Formats: sequence, C-alpha cells, structure tokens
Amino acid sequence: MLTGRIRNDIDKLWEQFWTGGITNPLTVIEQISYLMFARMLDMQEDVAERKANRSGKEFDRLFPNTPEGQLLRWKNFKNLSGKALHAHLKDKVFPFFAEIGHELDNDVDEQNGDQKQALGSIGEYMQDADLEIKNESVLTSAVGAVDRLPLTESDVKGDIYEYLLSKLTTAGINGQFRTPRHIIDIMVEFIDPQPTDTICDPACGTAGFLARAMEYLNRQYSSPAGIYEDEDGNKQYSGDLLEPYRDHINQDMFWGFDFDTTMLRVSSMNMALHGVNGANIHYQDTLSKSIKENFPQQEENFFNVILANPPFKGSLDETNTNPEVLGMVKTKKTELLFVAHILRALKLGGRAAVIVPDGVLFGSSKAHQQLRQELLENNQLEGVVSLPSGVFKPYAGVSTAILIFTKGGSTNKVWFYDVQSDGLSLDDKRTPVKDNDLPDLVKQYRTYQQAVINNQSLDDWQDKTQKAFIVDKADIKAQKYDLSINRYKEVVYEEETYDDPKVILGKLKALENEILADLNELEGML
Repeated sequence: MLTGRIRNDIDKLWEQFWTGGITNPLTVIEQISYLMFARMLDMQEDVAERKANRSGKEFDRLFPNTPEGQLLRWKNFKNLSGKALHAHLKDKVFPFFAEIGHELDNDVDEQNGDQKQALGSIGEYMQDADLEIKNESVLTSAVGAVDRLPLTESDVKGDIYEYLLSKLTTAGINGQFRTPRHIIDIMVEFIDPQPTDTICDPACGTAGFLARAMEYLNRQYSSPAGIYEDEDGNKQYSGDLLEPYRDHINQDMFWGFDFDTTMLRVSSMNMALHGVNGANIHYQDTLSKSIKENFPQQEENFFNVILANPPFKGSLDETNTNPEVLGMVKTKKTELLFVAHILRALKLGGRAAVIVPDGVLFGSSKAHQQLRQELLENNQLEGVVSLPSGVFKPYAGVSTAILIFTKGGSTNKVWFYDVQSDGLSLDDKRTPVKDNDLPDLVKQYRTYQQAVINNQSLDDWQDKTQKAFIVDKADIKAQKYDLSINRYKEVVYEEETYDDPKVILGKLKALENEILADLNELEGML
C-alpha cells in the first residue's frame, strides 16, 4: 500500500503531464516508465560498483567509464534543466536505451553481460523509446518527481506502478488493458499459485495477473519478521521466505505474451517494479500459427498456471491461426480459440482461471458446444463464477464469467456461484457500496474444494436457490453442455395474497368518503 504522500506526488506528476499537453494516459505512463528505467539503470550500476569496491574485482559496466558515458547516469543528469535536459535525454539517454536493447537481442556474452541480462525484457522493449515530453518545465518536474519516488524500497515500488496503472481506468482507456484489481485477486486466490509453478498470461496487457500473482506469493511467503507496517499503518510483505526460489521466480516463473509493444514495455516495467527482473514478456499473438515456430515449447504442455482475461475482439483469419488450436475447436471467435489455446498450453494437472463472455457458456453453435464438451469430458471444470454485467463498466457492459479448470481427467460436478455485487456500483461511476459477494465467494470455493479433496459430503451445495450450488455433469450434458448459471439456478417465488374484491371495493368507498368529508370541511372554511 502507498502512503498518502506518495499518492499525492504521483497525482501532481500526472496533472503536470496533462497541463503540459500529454492527455493520453497510456503515453503518460510510458514516459514515466522511461524515466523510471533511467533511474533503475543507475541504481543497478551503483549496486554493482559497491560490490566491486568490496571485492576488488572488475565488473561489467552498463555505462561506459568515460565522461560522456557517465553523464548518461541518472544521478549525473537529473539536475540539468530546460533545453539542456531535453536535448540530453532525447539525443543521448534514449538512444542509449536502444543500444542496450539491441545488445540484449544479440545475446550478450554471459560472462560479461550479467548486468544487462538482469534487465530481462525491459531493455528489449526500450529500443524504440522516444521522448514525447515537449514542455521543458514539465520534463524538469517529471525528473524531479521520479527522483523522489522510493524506488529503492522493493515492497513499495510495485504499488507505485499499480497506482499509475489504475489511472488507465479512471482516464477512460479501453477496459481490455486492465482487469479490475479485485477481480484479478480472487482469480489468483482460486488458483493458489506456488513458488515452483510456471505462470502465464497469453494476452498479458499490463501484466496485471502476473504482478498480482507475485504479490500473492509475497503475502503467502513472508515470515513474521518480514511483515511490517508503513507510515500509514498499511502492512507490507517482503516475501523473505521466497529466497530459495528466487532464481526460478526471476528467470523462469512468469510468462506474458502480447502483440502491442506499448503494452509489452509497460508490463516489463510492471514486473521489474514487482521484483521480477527476468520475466519472460514476449511479442507474440498466441493464437497465430507463428507461435509454433517462435515458442514451440511454451505452445503446448508447458505451464502449471494460466490466468487470463483474453480480448473478445470478434473473428480471426483462419489461415493465420494455429492449426492445432483449430483442431480442438473450429471457429473464428477469439474467445473460444483462447480457451482452446489455454488448454493446450497447460501441463497435465495445470490450473487455469479465465474470464470469458457469457456467450461462451450458452452459445449454441457447434464450436461452442464442442469446446464446452472438451472442458467437461476431457478436463476437470471446477467452477463457473457468474459476474454482474457492470464489472467492466464504463468500458463494456458485457456479461462475463470466470471459468476455473484443471487440465486432464474428467468432470463429475460443476460448482456455480452467482455474484450479484462486487463491492462497487454497477453503473459507469463504479463507486463503493456495502454489498460485496466476493469474500463469501472465495470462502465458499475454498470450503467446497476442501470438501472435494477430503471426500466429504457436498450436501451444503445441493440447494440451487442459493448463490453457490453444484450441478451434476449428467444434467449439464443433457442441456447440450450449457454452462449458463440461469439454466440451473432455481428461483423461489413468494406467493402473494390479495383481499377479496368486495373488501377492496369497501376500502375504496371508505377512502372516498373520507376525502369527501375533508372537502366539505374545507368548503365550510371559505
């Protein structure tokens, strides 16, 4: 959690960008990311220098050890101002980003490139960095604001970027860029990722799912000594018990794919600020047949966990779609193809939580039924969580659901939950409200899963008039594998009783007489 002071600093910085003429919130975040990257390079160089001074050994420098090279470092140019700062960043510092990215693309020698390799994919996506801040006073203020951010505090810097990304929704960017954080959090809790897992989002956007999975791990793997409170009383989790898994977390655990380079740049920075330097963030349309050539290992039977809210953008060109996915479900609809791809990419026993539009649940086409049959007959569909239609407002009013499934085996029963409120109003304003089904949703799902694991009675979920209930696979199969919650939820109607018409008529006459008496009394007063 961020302190009020940090939030105010970010709000002021945001306002300066807007008053300086940069009104696209994604551009604002991109430009702040560049400045953060410049400062993080300098911080990394400082750490390497201190280690070298203690050991007396030479180290591979990020910045050339010349007057010109050292002027590329944040601490040496941050006090420039006006035209000098603008020219230096545009002509010297940003081209240096491209140079680092180019070296990463060309496989830096392992012995001499440790520092550059530690940058992971961030440097790769800084190759086309461009300074778009034209206003020199705004640039000077932005550099000063970024310099004040506590980027040295590993437990806080991820929250800083989360807060920046929250501006995407308030600024009106298309909702596909950012799934609401509280929805991501319940999906992560459903799946319960472990530090030995390999986690993927096949349409990662800003890497919200991956970053929140890392935060979940920090919460689960912090010792009492590793939990502390910030100045506002918010708990911070260091994740100190994750140290034995740190190499896996930094290099192999997190995978994100997207084909928007701006999103890739933002998601790479997001992961770095959440303490994951080597997250595998790659340019790739995961539904394209090129994935078999570019990522043959990751395309099938690779991931333990997949968390996703894939875009529902309509139809794809079949000629460019992965034929293996088309073999599972022959369709042009991306929402069906993504679920099929996720099934392929999971290892046997791998778990997934995926947001889909309601049409996936009840669509009557052959492809819809074929996919649902695959989920139930050849995999374990654990649960279907129906979300209210306002969850993604103001960007989309489409009704959605979360599918929770495990690859392999077959389904016996499916657990359903009808979320009617997520703690926010379901209009465009999305203001906080008292009603919130999400805590009960997580509690009930955990209890249900534990009952299944322990082979206990499931009678608590037999009543289909409740928010949570189970349905036998045979009943779903009889309905052409329809997974719509309204197909199975039973609505109890309260019987209304009415007075006899003569009694009602008598009451009306009595009321008329009272009115007439009042009118006569009023007339007498005139």
